[in-house]
Amino acid sequence: MSGKISRRDFLKLVGTGAAATAVLTGCGPASRYVVREPYTQMPEYNYNGQSTYYATTCRECAAGCGLVVRTMQGRAIKVEGNKFNPVNLGKTCSRGQATLQGLYNPDRIQSPRRQNGRGSGAFEEMDWDAALMTVSGLLKDTSPGEIAFLVGMAPDHIFDLVSDLAKALGAPAPVRFGALGMFEARATLGEASRALFGQPNNLFFDLANADVTFSFGANFLETWVSPVAYTRGFAKMRRGTPGKRGYLVHFEPRMSQTAVKADEWIPVRPGTEGQVALALGKLVAEIQGRAVAAYQGVDVDEVVTQSGVSHETLERLAGIFAASTAALAIPGGAPLGQTNGLDAAKAILSLNALAGNLGQPGGVSFNATTPDNDAYHRPANSKEMAAFIKRMNDGQVKTLFVHGVNPVFELPKALGFEAALGKVNTLVSFASFPDETAMQADFIFPDHTGLESWGYQRVPTGSGQGVLSGAQPAVAPFFNTMATADLLLAAAAQMGGNAARALPFTDEVAYIQSKVAPLVGAQDGFFAAAEISTFWVQFQQYGGWWTNGSRLGTPASGALDKPLQVASAIYSGDGEFHLYPFVSPILAEAGANKPWLQETPDPTTTVMWNTWIEINPETGKHLGLHDEDVVELVSPFGKVRASVYFYPAIHPGVLAIPFGQGHTAYGRYAQNRGVNPADLFGEVLNEAGDLAFAGFKVEIKKTGENVKLARLESRLGVYGYGLEEH
Repeated sequence: MSGKISRRDFLKLVGTGAAATAVLTGCGPASRYVVREPYTQMPEYNYNGQSTYYATTCRECAAGCGLVVRTMQGRAIKVEGNKFNPVNLGKTCSRGQATLQGLYNPDRIQSPRRQNGRGSGAFEEMDWDAALMTVSGLLKDTSPGEIAFLVGMAPDHIFDLVSDLAKALGAPAPVRFGALGMFEARATLGEASRALFGQPNNLFFDLANADVTFSFGANFLETWVSPVAYTRGFAKMRRGTPGKRGYLVHFEPRMSQTAVKADEWIPVRPGTEGQVALALGKLVAEIQGRAVAAYQGVDVDEVVTQSGVSHETLERLAGIFAASTAALAIPGGAPLGQTNGLDAAKAILSLNALAGNLGQPGGVSFNATTPDNDAYHRPANSKEMAAFIKRMNDGQVKTLFVHGVNPVFELPKALGFEAALGKVNTLVSFASFPDETAMQADFIFPDHTGLESWGYQRVPTGSGQGVLSGAQPAVAPFFNTMATADLLLAAAAQMGGNAARALPFTDEVAYIQSKVAPLVGAQDGFFAAAEISTFWVQFQQYGGWWTNGSRLGTPASGALDKPLQVASAIYSGDGEFHLYPFVSPILAEAGANKPWLQETPDPTTTVMWNTWIEINPETGKHLGLHDEDVVELVSPFGKVRASVYFYPAIHPGVLAIPFGQGHTAYGRYAQNRGVNPADLFGEVLNEAGDLAFAGFKVEIKKTGENVKLARLESRLGVYGYGLEEH
């Protein structure tokens, strides 16, 4: 695109001083034209032991946490949280810390390439001029209605760019999807919000200011929605106010990391969380002496029978909730990932209306509007993805562009995405790594990794302030990669017509500046600037722009005016055990290619480098199993094999399995390691269109094998090992 100059030559041009320092630390537009020199030609400003820091945004999930990257001699060497960003206030999770291992991953796709035969693995190198001709040719020669864009969950500048491009071409709007959105059942929560509060907005749960929190499967200390933000909120709830300690009760069939930190863990039977919420609501209303229409007809004794939670426990917990001045109830992904998930979400959310916390500190609010006032748009649910796959199967998608998501791995096989690719003429992937979808692509045009990239990302939840988190390169690109935005902008310019008129930008930075320009002159932000150049410098310096005050909205009341009912969950399969898949708190959906994460012990089992199946020890003994016996789980839609882990903190009728391993590609650290529990899922949806991923029953079969799991905990004394009588 534009010509490049070295930092050494740039210094000669601008001289030394404050202006040069601003540019060299990534604080000026000209920095995008600068390339780093090799160690043999060290820039004058960079000395041994002297670091340069860049503020940017973590790309490991869609939460939008701010990062500060420490670089030395042109290399990123450490990542920490950005203390200014309201989402994480200087904190990071393990995935944020491991983002360096994406930058330095030895299996990165280093240049554009074409594949000679879909799925053959026979790739040949291309140059970027040929890649540009390919993209512009596909956009020009394919009928607009037969072009499709599938992008990741993050509401970022790439989503905005492909939205603008699709609109200019007359193509369908891009589809956003990610496995985390599926496991969080975001569409279900949005529909429950619409039904109770009038709007399908993202909800903000003010955990920090709550006195008592009832969490129904919301693993906010692991992967749920915005884990760093909610971990901060939990810490404040616990010890943020002198002399006051918040109380957490967690309802879940297995003891997760969040349940471990709770004051009480209630091992509720899967699929009955909504009924438990209704029973608690009825008991709280009785304690308060109120007649509440929402809980008319609720039979507490029947709920006791269905859920396995005793009447005494329900009454005691209702008393705790009723006595609190700031009680909060949070519906997580697992209860919503049932066939009765929508009603369960409404039942759990209704407890907040009963507590009178809507729009109050320690309560539930509509999430802060983003600084650019972008309309709320959630990722696609499974019903919408099934419709997208049907379009593919019907031959209505001739050219498919994929960025930021790996649907061959993340979608259940039963939905048939990989098979539907056979009906797509051309698949273009912009993946930085050889994931399963990229290995099926006709062309791979690798994007930069997050630490090499420009951008911004709207923050969907996690802060009361409106946040637009900014990104900038901390290092120059290591390989012959290109920003996807630059490639698409160049293709639009080459096409001419509506595309060129809609996207008249020389490069990615110019496009981003056009999108943040409306914030110039705003007086309610963390900083203010009168013109774009000053704004852009500060946007990079601080890692984004956010409002000083809260932009939370107050949900409408009236949620308790109509009776609420939660039918029994319906399960697919004749197996004896409930399948309880959960997202690995370490790997999540895309961390398996980073050895730091593979080596990090799971918080509850300490298992590393593999997949395991959690089973109650008493259940295992009844089945004649031993710890680490390999078993086969069979659902109506597939089967997987893994070693069992005797885990006493799980409901006896439940088998739990983490999601995050099971890749058939994705580089040496991820490939052929563990299994993917999504292979057990079928196309079973709840009323909101989300996948009922917890709505399956499985058989368990012995294989006669025993494979040891790598785990940090000592085996001596664990469940009696080494303590047998001789």
